[in-house]
Amino acid sequence: MKCYGVIGDPIGHSLSPVMHNSQFNTFGIDAIYLPFHVNNEGLRNAIDGMRGLKIRGMSVTIPHKESIIKHLDAIDEEASKIGAVNTIINENNKLIGTNTDGKGFINSVIDYGFSLNDKKVLIIGAGGASRAIIYRLSLSGVSSITVANRTTSRAEELLSEIGIDCKNTVISLNDVSEIIDEFDLVVNTTSVGMSPNISDIPFTFNKVKKGSHFIDIIYNPYETKFLNRASSLGATVQNGIGMFIHQGAIAFELWTGKEANIKLMEKVVVERLGEKNNANR
Repeated sequence: MKCYGVIGDPIGHSLSPVMHNSQFNTFGIDAIYLPFHVNNEGLRNAIDGMRGLKIRGMSVTIPHKESIIKHLDAIDEEASKIGAVNTIINENNKLIGTNTDGKGFINSVIDYGFSLNDKKVLIIGAGGASRAIIYRLSLSGVSSITVANRTTSRAEELLSEIGIDCKNTVISLNDVSEIIDEFDLVVNTTSVGMSPNISDIPFTFNKVKKGSHFIDIIYNPYETKFLNRASSLGATVQNGIGMFIHQGAIAFELWTGKEANIKLMEKVVVERLGEKNNANR
């Protein structure tokens, strides 16, 4: 039996095992995907264990996406540009890191049916999640990318490090409310509004552009207050389930050479989220 897994701290909340194991069962692959709780001090040993146990592939989640890099044999261009790895491929005991978050985000937007071509994009936040999304958006045909963050110098540093080609600007989060109706796509990459702090919102706003699309990469709660507000003003909205599923589907294909069953992935993830939410009531 082949073994795959995910490492993080904490890890008990991860939906990756149910998502990937459903694919192994569907395709009749003799494999299992397991969660591994690994703290910062145990990261090097975990990677040595991956080699020794011949674990074929590994997902990487918080807080290891950046610190994992120094323990790998190589990373691809995308992971290097982003400065983070979320997927490891074991090729004959050579551990290669890549990042499927950005491509997963783009695929989720396309899957929704929203065209990115020539769109003005606003990204909320300048943390790790935004880097992968901005990098891929810059290659997708959007006309401009504006990054809003409380600390503008951090956003400027992020754009400089990624080195994207499309037109980009940085603004303070305090200024977003006044110009939010100028953007076709607005993406919240922060954790503001995540369960259990479901009443929080990154900023208040009272207008949106007609035909605009709002995305929150959070998927618990299913609809954040940020998305609820955008929807009430007439925008279409999308949570983070699509990005999560599509990044996992890309990893699955890299590991197995098989195209993932996206609909099944979504079904099992949504069902498990429902179970978790009901258990917490």
